[in-house]
Amino acid sequence: MTEISLALGGGGIKGIAHIGVLRVLEKHGFEVKAIAGTSAGGIVGATYAAGLTPDKIDQIITQANQKKLFARAKQEGPALMGLSGLYELLTTALGDITFNELKISFACTSVDLETGQEMILNQGRVVDAIMATIAVPGIFPAKWINGFQLVDGGIIDPVPVALARWLAPNLPVVAVCLSPEQKEWAYLPPIDFTSAPLPRPIVEQISKLRISQAFRIYLEAMEITSRSVAELRLQIDTPEVLIRPDVIRFGILDEVAPEKLMALGEQAAEEAIPEIRKATAWPRKLPRLFRRANVPGKILPVNEDEDEPTQ
Repeated sequence: MTEISLALGGGGIKGIAHIGVLRVLEKHGFEVKAIAGTSAGGIVGATYAAGLTPDKIDQIITQANQKKLFARAKQEGPALMGLSGLYELLTTALGDITFNELKISFACTSVDLETGQEMILNQGRVVDAIMATIAVPGIFPAKWINGFQLVDGGIIDPVPVALARWLAPNLPVVAVCLSPEQKEWAYLPPIDFTSAPLPRPIVEQISKLRISQAFRIYLEAMEITSRSVAELRLQIDTPEVLIRPDVIRFGILDEVAPEKLMALGEQAAEEAIPEIRKATAWPRKLPRLFRRANVPGKILPVNEDEDEPTQ
């Protein structure tokens, strides 16, 4: 089988498209030897690295109650929404598996709120790392690990190409970006809390608050920043292959039929297969044999995990 590494980007619910990409890569005989994930890409990347097939990941997501995924628990920190339902779902799927027990080399990104530094999570309990990489500031509660208050790695590295390259320096990086090219930004749907998978009374109450309307404007600005950072990082880190599923019409919090997103991921991956084959051919493989890559952040020590401080 032809070996590659993957960089799976963030994008909220749109991350389900990653499953379709994985399904097509398997179909065409590509073997994923390393995965770097950010936010939603961290969820799909971690579960695949643990040995779950795309069909099994599909089954878990399809059978999940999306309205309960973002329920709040009492111990969670300040945020618009919670992650207790998603935490339970991931714990059921992965248990207490650690990075050392994964079948595929995997790491995900986060950001330390105190220093603003990119933190690389590749040690300790995998579910804890996922909860850190998906902690979108303001929307989901930050995750405390070993005294560090961590949030979504997409703030600094929306598509972790450099991390994928560090995990497997001699392999081509296939990056999956869930945000569109800049020329399509004007057609993106606005962030809409009323479409979030939350109980309708809560959604209606939140949407009427002035602070909610102001927060929506803030999130729209953050989304622009995130897309801009993604484009800059892709230009600098330069993946061998870039896949962009056509998920422009979906918002990060929309309640969407998973099958639609997976189909779009499959379509985009199929279109990229010729380019992936070129990237894995011998003429392009030889220069990578001598390539070295530096770790693109600080590796977070997680030997003695601390409890989250009482709020």
